[in-house]
Amino acid sequence: MFAIDRSSTTALSAQIEAKLRHLAESRALPGGARLLSIRQLATQLAVSTNTVVVAYDRLVAAGVIDSHGTAGFFVRTRTDASSAVPDDVALEAGEEQEAVWLAQQANDQRAGVLQASSGALPPTWLHDAVPATAVQKALARSPAGMASRCPPQGLPELREHIALLLRGIGAAVDASHILTTFGGTHAIDLICRSFLQAGDTVLVEDPGYFLMFGRLRQDGIRLVPIKRRPDGLDLAAFEAACREHRPRLLFMQTALHNPTGWSSSAANLHKVLILAQQYGVLIAEDDVHGHFQQGHSTRLASLSGLDGVIYYSSFCKALSPALRLGYLAAAPALLRVLMRAKIHSIMTMPALNEYVLLEVLRAGNLRKHLDRLQRKIMVARNASARQLSAAGVLFEQPGDAGIFLWGTMPQGLDVDLLVQDAFRNKILLMRGAAFSAHNTPDQHIRFNVAFSQHPRLSSYLQERLQAVAGARSSLARVSGAASSDANC
Repeated sequence: MFAIDRSSTTALSAQIEAKLRHLAESRALPGGARLLSIRQLATQLAVSTNTVVVAYDRLVAAGVIDSHGTAGFFVRTRTDASSAVPDDVALEAGEEQEAVWLAQQANDQRAGVLQASSGALPPTWLHDAVPATAVQKALARSPAGMASRCPPQGLPELREHIALLLRGIGAAVDASHILTTFGGTHAIDLICRSFLQAGDTVLVEDPGYFLMFGRLRQDGIRLVPIKRRPDGLDLAAFEAACREHRPRLLFMQTALHNPTGWSSSAANLHKVLILAQQYGVLIAEDDVHGHFQQGHSTRLASLSGLDGVIYYSSFCKALSPALRLGYLAAAPALLRVLMRAKIHSIMTMPALNEYVLLEVLRAGNLRKHLDRLQRKIMVARNASARQLSAAGVLFEQPGDAGIFLWGTMPQGLDVDLLVQDAFRNKILLMRGAAFSAHNTPDQHIRFNVAFSQHPRLSSYLQERLQAVAGARSSLARVSGAASSDANC
């Protein structure tokens, strides 16, 4: 049927698989053709039957051949439709679904698209954060290997390591206060499942985390946006909303707010806590971007001792999106409710993910990795701010750190049309209105500094913004000439 090369470094089973795949795909073996039995092919090629079994199993798994039990193996009959690679499901970018569409674009990582407004770091910045040896050691340490189960609350030793990180930012917690999650988005979902029901009112920041708004609305939650300022929440608006709407919960990002990059002052957070306690508002503190913070920043979790505060964060952005691991911290009474919601929704986390993260934290390399990442982000922030400013983007109140710049586009420029045109040119931008609970018109664009330092973006924006400036100048000249004629 074919020959194999015993001098090749390619395994014999892989050679058999490749030869049979080629014969089937070129239709030299037509659909429905019966293959030699395992024993017959092994005898013909002078290899072990196990070698052929491995090759046949891979071909069955790939859909190239079918196993018909005792009847043998047959080449699968293929049609043009079945052999074609199917297109991905494409979500539409309508206003209602814009947030979900943007999240899909950022994670699909389509070739050639510059992720200028993405919420993630380039894979090359994280490739050495979780070494392959950590996975190997994690498997070796797990008591049942790939059959290991994970406690619903999370591995006790991992939770203690996470508590140690929280104690480092001033939150007095231990392992009993921690619940592991699939990341920050999963933490939001558990909070919604646990403490909200249709008709409740929730306060959200404006601008704020764009994916959360749709998640809340799908449960029939009423959203009341509170203006976010560089030093924190607008306190007057917060108190007025508490008095008028009697909200059940407040979602707030204290450090390196998404999308602005601002961090709340300690004075602002003290006042937020006092008002929340006065009006009985539960606070969900989002600290997903806290790993990018250089130096110390005050958190509600440390000020409150988790009294009336649920804190959540994630390792996905700073360490590994492949592990999909985050956590919640709350008082035991609240944590029990959250754990019940977790069991109802996903039962528990994959044990392997938690053992791998435990290995990374146990090795003590996280701090060095974050230090390197923070330095790299700061270099990118400076480069992006310089290039975007030269292109005509304004930065009135830039944050001090983190991966986002909140840039203002010149008046007269239609941000919606710019974002659409940029996507046609394979540049993903997110308009400021996407970060508003009520889609309020906004001249801002969120820039991810890791990607926005690319000259392709500044060149594109400079060309578009100069065209707008030129049109505005021409209009001003025409208006001035008309005014002069009228005065004559």
